[in-house]
Amino acid sequence: MSVFEFIEAHRGEFYLQVMCRMLGVTRAGYFSWRGRPISKRKTADDRLGEEIKEIHGQSKGRYGVPRIHAELKARGFVCSRRRVSRLMRELGLRGKSRRKYKVTTKAVPGRQPVPDLVSRKFRVDKPNTVWAGDISYLPTKEGWLYLAVMMDLHSRRVVGWAIGERLTTDLPLAALQMGVDRRQPPPGLIHHSDRGSQYSSHLYQQTLAKQEILGSMGRKGDCFDNAVVESFFSTLKRELLWGQVFESRQEARTQVFEFIEIFYNRQRRHSTLGFLSPLEFEQIKHGVAA
Repeated sequence: MSVFEFIEAHRGEFYLQVMCRMLGVTRAGYFSWRGRPISKRKTADDRLGEEIKEIHGQSKGRYGVPRIHAELKARGFVCSRRRVSRLMRELGLRGKSRRKYKVTTKAVPGRQPVPDLVSRKFRVDKPNTVWAGDISYLPTKEGWLYLAVMMDLHSRRVVGWAIGERLTTDLPLAALQMGVDRRQPPPGLIHHSDRGSQYSSHLYQQTLAKQEILGSMGRKGDCFDNAVVESFFSTLKRELLWGQVFESRQEARTQVFEFIEIFYNRQRRHSTLGFLSPLEFEQIKHGVAA
């Protein structure tokens, strides 16, 4: 916003002469500026600014410069990231920044280790080749909830998830079963996780074997061995919670459903997918149905 634009916006609050003197401009300069036609650039900036505000609002304030720029390109606007950054700054808009993620699952000492079949190779060429799972917590005013997810590393799509009040093996098993029911993966699918007690339990490993799924686990205490799913939880807590606490467990369940099924899988643009959503990526690459 220029000095004269600031003066114009505040004419109803302060005397013109006072504002000109305090801001180091003349009244003649102000009236000369006011008589000029609005430039094409300013008109284009105004239109782009309205589009940016709409995108930012639709993402519930989650999107920063990169994803808003990608969404503008998808809508047919030609502009640079620098211009988007400038306009967002002028509009007082910003995305939700990344916060540190905390590990929830704990390894059980002495339990037979499962080999790491992924070795941090998170770029996967085909769907239903490598899935990764993890568990995290959600705070509500009625107490904790725990969320287990199962993600296809090819498209970063959450194929299964479950939410509950107890951190037991049944929770990730329900997320796994949702994924299996939805995707019908072929034998030999790799299931990657950390060494948490839920995933290393006899019941969970037995279920993987029955489904002809190969178990894979990262090293003990190394969060980077399951970085993609941990990044998902970081995104969820940053973009959905942002330091807040759900009023109730039911509110948390509803908000998580909306975030995963409607926003994250179908709408959120992922930098690793060329700023496509997981669903768009799968449809373009493989014609996968919604």
